[in-house]
Amino acid sequence: MKAAVLHEFKTPLAFEEVARPVAGADEVLIEVEVCGVCHSDLHVADGDWTQLAGIVKKPLILGHEIVGRVVERGPAVQSVQVGERVGIPWIQWTCGQCEFCREGSENLCARQRITGVMVDGGYAEYAKAPASHVVRIPETLSSEQAAPLLCAGVTVHRALKQANLRAGQRLAIFGVGGLGHIALQIARAAGAEVTAVDISEEKLALAKSLGAVRTLNAATNNVVKEVRGFGGVHVALVTSAAKSAYDMAFYCVRPTGTLLAVGLPANDISFPPILMAAGEIQIKASAVGTREDLREILVLGAAGTVHCQVTTRPFAEVQEVLGQLSRGEVSGRAVLRLRG
Repeated sequence: MKAAVLHEFKTPLAFEEVARPVAGADEVLIEVEVCGVCHSDLHVADGDWTQLAGIVKKPLILGHEIVGRVVERGPAVQSVQVGERVGIPWIQWTCGQCEFCREGSENLCARQRITGVMVDGGYAEYAKAPASHVVRIPETLSSEQAAPLLCAGVTVHRALKQANLRAGQRLAIFGVGGLGHIALQIARAAGAEVTAVDISEEKLALAKSLGAVRTLNAATNNVVKEVRGFGGVHVALVTSAAKSAYDMAFYCVRPTGTLLAVGLPANDISFPPILMAAGEIQIKASAVGTREDLREILVLGAAGTVHCQVTTRPFAEVQEVLGQLSRGEVSGRAVLRLRG
């Protein structure tokens, strides 16, 4: 099969013919229709997430927003049928036995396997995964729309659940990119009042069209002064990987509010403990999502509550897409089409 293979960090992917995977007893083999291109793929390819670099398989097929049809299943598989359209997300497998799995936080499983990091992903014509961990794609949801929900969508969905965002509360989203524009739609559906913060007028215009009550350009506005002027926000969600976004977001949170950490800067971030205590400010982080979270965000997508801004590109352009993503030239999400 044809695949785009990473051999070493910080080197271009190589288009190669590699062996087609064979489904194990409890696995399914999927003919990939589309695979989303996530900013995490860049970090994996560059090896700049030091905490993750040591577990990256090499050579590696990247990609963890995979949608396709089941073409083969192992003899022990009963839950998934050949011909079904399913997705393979970031978390390829969890043990089901550790305390986190038993507590309903399988996304924190210490033994988890990560798609496109520890095992081969979807930048290829075929991919395999345990049948227990693939997710069915609703018939009314296109493959292009489904793919970004398997990582970007589920991540912000879980984050907003963690913050217990409610109708009438004020939310500020720092970074209206692939994750931010999905989070905005989830928040608006929940009845929240959304302020969008970015440095791109194009992205702020998108935020306005999606229902943001106000937009602030961080390059030309004093964001902290503006937000504190209307009382601060109950929740500040940072989807940007810029440290400066966190520096702004913390001071925009009203007392008893929550700072949600989703974007992952390369540098450490810090906040003054005295202000955290004085305002009883909570800081929470969110790591992708569970299978239940995945099913929930796919339902929102199928209902039209969430609609991803998607650019579909041919598989052959994967390296060009990664370059554009690294330069901040991709609005919304990019999806590679491998079939059809």
